[in-house]
Amino acid sequence: MSDRLAVAKTYKLYIGGKFPRSESGRVYRVNDAKGGFLANAPQGSRKDLREAVTAARKAFPGWSGATAYNRGQVLYRIAEMLEGRREQFVAEVTAAEGVPAKRAQALVDQAIDRWVWYAGWTDKLATVLGAANPVAGPYFSFTVPEPTGVVGVLAPQDSSLLGLVSTVAPAIAAGNTTVVVASRERPLPAISLSEVLGTSDLPGGVVNLVTGNAVELAPWLAAHADVNAVDLVGAPEILGTELERAAAGTVKRVFGAGRAGQEPDWTRPPGMERLRAFLEHKTVWHPQGV
Repeated sequence: MSDRLAVAKTYKLYIGGKFPRSESGRVYRVNDAKGGFLANAPQGSRKDLREAVTAARKAFPGWSGATAYNRGQVLYRIAEMLEGRREQFVAEVTAAEGVPAKRAQALVDQAIDRWVWYAGWTDKLATVLGAANPVAGPYFSFTVPEPTGVVGVLAPQDSSLLGLVSTVAPAIAAGNTTVVVASRERPLPAISLSEVLGTSDLPGGVVNLVTGNAVELAPWLAAHADVNAVDLVGAPEILGTELERAAAGTVKRVFGAGRAGQEPDWTRPPGMERLRAFLEHKTVWHPQGV
């Protein structure tokens, strides 16, 4: 009896809560840290990116309008589902990043804990970042944080899961929707995360994930007029200035300006920096006695 021929898996994009093929039909080979073949990933195109932005814009009113408590519940549910697939993610991080199993376990555990951490912040942002302003006059003045809108995320190229979670979770915890360009060389943990999101309580379109070449996709994302902000942490260093200029042309909020290609230490405790980055502050004046 002959040996069975292995069936190579070809993954899909994650757009609008669905898993479409790339419109171009292109795929590329994904290897592990030792050069061994793992799977085929879709080579996202400019049209795929446009579809992802459209899906994110469509999902924004519902997600930003949901209660902060509800958003926290959804994020916590994602952490629960990641916990249930922990061994799969450990194996994928080990293969993608070439780290020992114990190191991969620690990274996956931190990624799960990070979802929980940001879930806990959803209903506290208004209290911590908002204010009742003292004014000299017969008025009430309040400042309240509001989500920016659609956020384009150029995911970290080296940290395949923890870095990805550390960029996506704060953006959606604050009520934004996202279009994510995953790591080209290490996309499998991101693709598996999209499968978790697709079967969780997260509404379709809140997170949209495109795999492919960031050098090809990043300029279109930065220049897209319906994207309100971009996170450049995973941007190729050679494109840093070009992307900032493209974002300025459409008056985008830019996070990570001047730091393209320079990834932080994702294992450090998260702070408020990314939660603040994609929030606007609206001040309301109201006459007393009305």
